[in-house]
Amino acid sequence: MNSQIRAIDVRLLGRKRTGDETVFFNLTKELLAQDKDHEYWLLTDERDEATLDMLRERLGIVGASQVRLVTILGRNRFVWNLVTLPWFLLTHNVAVFHTQYILPLFVPARTKVVDHIHDVSFAALPQYIGWSDRLFLSLFIPLALRRADRVVVPSQFTKDEIIRHYGTSGDKIVLVPNALSVEFQTLSHSSFESIRQAYGLPEQYIISVGTLQPRKNLPLLIRAWAKLRERLPEVRLVLVGNRAGHHFDPDIDRAIAECHGEEGVVFPGYISASDLPAVIRMARVFALPSRYEGFGIPLLEAMSQDVPVAASDIPCLSEVAGPAALYFDPTNVATCEEKLYTLLTDNNVRENAISLGRGRVSLFSWRTSATKLLSLYDELSR
Repeated sequence: MNSQIRAIDVRLLGRKRTGDETVFFNLTKELLAQDKDHEYWLLTDERDEATLDMLRERLGIVGASQVRLVTILGRNRFVWNLVTLPWFLLTHNVAVFHTQYILPLFVPARTKVVDHIHDVSFAALPQYIGWSDRLFLSLFIPLALRRADRVVVPSQFTKDEIIRHYGTSGDKIVLVPNALSVEFQTLSHSSFESIRQAYGLPEQYIISVGTLQPRKNLPLLIRAWAKLRERLPEVRLVLVGNRAGHHFDPDIDRAIAECHGEEGVVFPGYISASDLPAVIRMARVFALPSRYEGFGIPLLEAMSQDVPVAASDIPCLSEVAGPAALYFDPTNVATCEEKLYTLLTDNNVRENAISLGRGRVSLFSWRTSATKLLSLYDELSR
């Protein structure tokens, strides 16, 4: 086994199920399955042994001699990044260090740094985040991009955005696409009807899955659904997301009240990873009205379950879904409503979208992406 140490910051794993956590978990798991020739240290601030054991099991590294979960303690994430982690890297011979967004203030010159940037919505739409987050990111993201030896992004759109907002050289930005979680590659053992009852889902519904932040543009979807209800009163709207989450959009509730949609808009709350595929599969249409995304994993999730997709006509989403989705202007309620109506009522369009969607899903795999990431590590280690 090669004596080089490759360190990956895995603090995010297991904390909360977000797009970023999904990406980093699946990439790390597949990477460790492929590379048995190097020593990997997975850096965390978790000290609870039961939680660490669960993480080992999820990553498939129980008994893996070349992989260590290393707990580095810090009072908070700032101390961890600014003091504890730099000291750890200074005192250990780490060849490659892979983290997300913010880098330690100091990284030894001998250590090559890979910075994973999922999107730069904070630069493109700063009005949607708090002033403290805006200040923090405006200071530390440029520093991270300058220090990183390579920047990993999930889409060409995100690469272009980093170049546009920060002037980073395109030569140091590497495209490593996202893909589907394993849950979406196997059917749930529970019956659809039991899942429907467990989450209080209606018989016919349009679904949207993601955070409930302003950039997700859900008020527009709510207003489009309200117009659609005049023609198809039996169709409800299901919004899967955490109402207590970071930067919840208060305009969601205002739009529901304005449209008198309290009885028709359903918030099912937390849905387990194993149940989510079935919840999506039972939907008539999947809608993603975002103003901004870095990739759009929910599009792949919906297409994998044979659910036709209506999405914002923005570069990132068309990069992922290609011709498999119907696109609408994310500033125009009427165009959104019309695409939803078409997918709900025109069987030829529905079947074509479903068929094209299966083809799009097949273009993305964690195995291929992890192989690309491993090649990047090898290049930096030479």
